[in-house]
Parts: sequence; structure tokens; C-alpha cells
Amino acid sequence: MELYIKNMVCDRCIKVVKEELQGFDLHPVSVELGIVKLTEESVDPEKLSSLNSVFKKLGFELLDNTKTQLVEQIKNLIISRIYNFADVGAKVNWSRLIAEQCSHEYNYLSTLFSSVEGVTIEKYLIRQRIERVKELLFYNELNLGEIANQLGYSSIAHLSSQFKKTTGQTPSAFKKSRSSRKAIDKII
Repeated sequence: MELYIKNMVCDRCIKVVKEELQGFDLHPVSVELGIVKLTEESVDPEKLSSLNSVFKKLGFELLDNTKTQLVEQIKNLIISRIYNFADVGAKVNWSRLIAEQCSHEYNYLSTLFSSVEGVTIEKYLIRQRIERVKELLFYNELNLGEIANQLGYSSIAHLSSQFKKTTGQTPSAFKKSRSSRKAIDKII
């Protein structure tokens, strides 16, 4: 049995979900961002309802609609790819990657995502990338050139232009001001 869980965005989320599942005597085969595979063939609806109540208190939510599950899968794919440095500097064809990973035509997924989230996949992707740039600038881990390379920008100028358009300030102004960041599961 598979459970789809909204707002799982990091390794700590995975750890918390595993712990809660074990507390409900459910046995996950695997827990990934947004998807849990259980050994159980089915789970009592009352148990699922109780589990969902606990998840909601923790900021998660069980998804039962296939369309919202697909949207969450797209979001998790984008987040995991942006925050995974295994593909350092790799240029990503996002529409192809999303279509392949979700097993649907990109146009369908794009329309679905926009109707559910009220923003295009492209805008969501840009906002996630910019939030990652903010994090790297905030902690002074990399210089702007290294950040541009890590996140697949064609140039520092492109990154800077997109950053200013999205945040209203340049990367260097952001770095100096130490402005606030958003939680990645709150970005839309």
C-alpha cells in the first residue's frame, strides 16, 4: 500500500513520518519525500484518519486525490533535485524530467499544477531555486558563481537578474541585509 503525504520536504520530515508510522504499528518498506510504501495491503480507515490527524498537527497531510498526489509528486521532485548536490552544475530539462518521473504528458501536468496551486510549474521552480540561492547566500557557503553553477544557471548575470525580479533586491543586497527566508514547503 502507498500513502501520499503533503509537505514532506526534507530528511527530517522523512524521519518524523517514519516514527509516526511506527507509533501506529505500520511498517514502511520505504519512506521518500511525499510517498510511503507500507508492507500492509490496506489500512483501517479509522487508523488512517487518526494518522492524518497526527500528521496535520505536524504540518503534513495524507492525500487521497490522485490529482493532488501528482502535484505533490511534482513539488517533491523539484525540491529534491534543487537541494541535491549530486547533480552539480547539471543542466536539467525540467519538462522532460517531470513528464518522465510522473508518467504523464508535461502539458497535462502543467495545466493540473496551475489549476491546483494557482501558479505555473515554471514560477514554482524559479521560486524554489531562488529560495535555495537565499539559503546558500545566507550561510555564506558558496560564492555567486558557484551557486549559479550548482543550480544550473547559465551565468551569474542570469541568476542575479532572476533573483532581483523575484525578491526585489540583488543577491549582494540580500546578503548584506540578511533578509528572511521562507520555508520551502510554504513556497508557491
